[in-house]
Parts: sequence; structure tokens; C-alpha cells
Amino acid sequence: MARGHVFWFFGLSGAGKTTLTTSLGEKLRGQGRPVLLLDGDVLRAGLCRDLGFSDEARTENIRRAAELAKLAMAQGQVVLAAFITPREDLRNLAREIIGRDRFDLIWVDASLTVCRQRDPKGLYQRSAAGNLPLFTGVNSVFEESIGHDLRLQSDQRSAAELGIQLEDYCRHRLTGQVE
Repeated sequence: MARGHVFWFFGLSGAGKTTLTTSLGEKLRGQGRPVLLLDGDVLRAGLCRDLGFSDEARTENIRRAAELAKLAMAQGQVVLAAFITPREDLRNLAREIIGRDRFDLIWVDASLTVCRQRDPKGLYQRSAAGNLPLFTGVNSVFEESIGHDLRLQSDQRSAAELGIQLEDYCRHRLTGQVE
């Protein structure tokens, strides 16, 4: 069985995490690789629906997601996890749970201004209206990363350009493993 791997994408809402993971997932599946997409919004609608957005709840959300990613990885899947993961301690928690050797932390970086302009889910608009009191990047902290493996600046390059960079990076990481 092929060894699994986790690519953990993090960044502000609207930075492009879901767009990039969905596209990469399609490409990897086309190569015959088993892929599991884990999206923060989807998990919060199901497995993590009992959690809020306090620091403690965010920690538990990431812990659950990382444990799920670790299980899928152990079954040989390539896991593409897309979670805001706003603090460095949460990113380190995911890395520690999953294991450093088969884990890559990918920062999908876009300025708050650009994310507000994109606002694909209307969340920044809801935050501005006072309906999302702990919205990351606005009234809840998002820490700049110091420990990422790859940074994709989605406010400076097109999704197509980033997709090529990402596919090359992941191919290198996956073929560099002993299978």
C-alpha cells in the first residue's frame, strides 16, 4: 500500500484554500491516487457542529480534523485539509498529531483586503454587520506563519499559476517517499 500524506492548507477565509485543494484533488485522483478532501466548513457542519469559535473550541476543531487526517493517511490516502488554522500553536498541534515526516503545512496567503473583496461566502459582510463576533482576521486573531513548508500568495498570482506550483510541490513530496 502506498504511504499516505497530509497537505494542510491554512489561511484566511476567502484566500483560496478550497479552490486549490479541490483542483489538486482532481489532478491527484486522475493519477490514480486515493485522496480525501477535508474542508473546515464541511467538518463544522457535521463532525464539529457542536463547537463554537472560542480558543478552546478552535483547538478542539483542529484536533479532531488532525486525528481524522492521520487515520486517512494511515490507510494510504493523500489528505488535502483546508482549515483556517489561525494560530501557530494550532498548526503545531496538527503537525504533532499527524507526524512531521508525512505532513506539509501550506499557507494560502492573501491580504485581508483581498479576502474581503472576494468574500465568496458573504462572511466578511456578515462580520461587518456584527453577525460574526469572532470572525478570524477581523475580530479574532490570525497569526502570520513562521513554520510553513510552502507559501502560496493567492493575491499576487492566478489560481492557474498557483495550481501548477502546488502540483509540482506535491508531486515532489509524494514521489520522494518510499512506497
